[in-house]
Amino acid sequence: MTTPRAAHPVPSSLPASRPAKSRSGKATGPRIALALAGGGPLGAIYEIGALCALADSLNGLDLNRCDHYVGVSAGGFIAAGLANGITPRELCEAFIEDRSGRDNFDPAWLLKPAWGELASRLQRVPGLLGSALWAWGVQGKTFTNAFERLGAALPTGVLDNEGIHHQIERLFSRPGRTNDFRQLRARLTLVATQLDTGEAAPFGKAGWDHVPISRAIQASAALPGLFPPVEIDGEHYVDGALKKTLHATVALDEGVGLLLCLNPLVPFRAHAVGEHADHIPALVDGGFPAVMSQTFRSMIHSRLELGMKNYERLYPGSDIVLIEPDQRDAKLFTANTFSYRQRRELAEHAFQQTRKMLRERQPELAPKLARHGVTLNLASLRSPDLRLVNEPSVPAQTALGRQLHATLDDLQRHLGTPALGR
Repeated sequence: MTTPRAAHPVPSSLPASRPAKSRSGKATGPRIALALAGGGPLGAIYEIGALCALADSLNGLDLNRCDHYVGVSAGGFIAAGLANGITPRELCEAFIEDRSGRDNFDPAWLLKPAWGELASRLQRVPGLLGSALWAWGVQGKTFTNAFERLGAALPTGVLDNEGIHHQIERLFSRPGRTNDFRQLRARLTLVATQLDTGEAAPFGKAGWDHVPISRAIQASAALPGLFPPVEIDGEHYVDGALKKTLHATVALDEGVGLLLCLNPLVPFRAHAVGEHADHIPALVDGGFPAVMSQTFRSMIHSRLELGMKNYERLYPGSDIVLIEPDQRDAKLFTANTFSYRQRRELAEHAFQQTRKMLRERQPELAPKLARHGVTLNLASLRSPDLRLVNEPSVPAQTALGRQLHATLDDLQRHLGTPALGR
């Protein structure tokens, strides 16, 4: 098979407020797009909670009827689900709740070791070791230079991401859904990074749309070091966030009128004061995990801030709304990224904090949304009883689920990552 080639992008000079057209050529109204950033399981949990809040709080907006969905990494899974007609509440049922059902996701398939990758790398050790000894003993290379080549025996990822492809393929094979970009009603673009060139790979665009949606999600979420690169048509792809945080220009270049952006990861302001400031120690006291989390979040968020400024300058005819956690929110920062025990609590937290944000930003957001036929549902936003997860107790789990959660908790303790509610 040939390597996919991206179609030529639509010139950025295209009028940003161009309305969508039906097959008859008549305008159908404002074009609305949704761009979702990555962030691992924690990011997916936040985005599901936030999307449920938007669905309840915005009149005139159907999150399953947007014109274009753009997803990166974990956000790609959410975007593809919405494009396939799965509502935010249904995503919550499948991803957050532990109830049995045809769409239920078992987190165990994310934690399967990459035995195939490990085995293939081990097979290289004898040849690499012999080459290193030859370079050191015969060619006179220094010990360090000679044995650097042994680095090729290290695995590119420790967890097997084939389960991502297979589980999502199963999910999108249900009646009324599709695993084919070309069969979707709306545009869906899932962005990965081509490993050998560092360029963005926009799966779903013309020339890239023959790749199954599930395989594109697997590639977009292949975080280096955690998951092996994904081979598609002879090329290798890794996490789309390596290039950009949102890749929102994919939709903006097509002239959308309103772009909603969700970004789940923000740096934490540890010394902030206010209702969000849970009194936690300085981040350095959290050791390596806390320092690296803050470093990673700061890097990707600085790119996002720069990108948002460029979007406003380059696309003056588009209204752009960024939705993300409060940087003073310690609950989201201290959560273990791979702990599913906390997912219901975190989803509820994201749901309530997004509703609070909409209330606080009402003067700014109301006129911007109104230009596209969307209004704030003030009655819903002001309701003190509205919840995402109504059952306060944790549902019954399978033996495998209990064992998995116990293992994750042990891992969390060893890493020194603080647990919520402890």
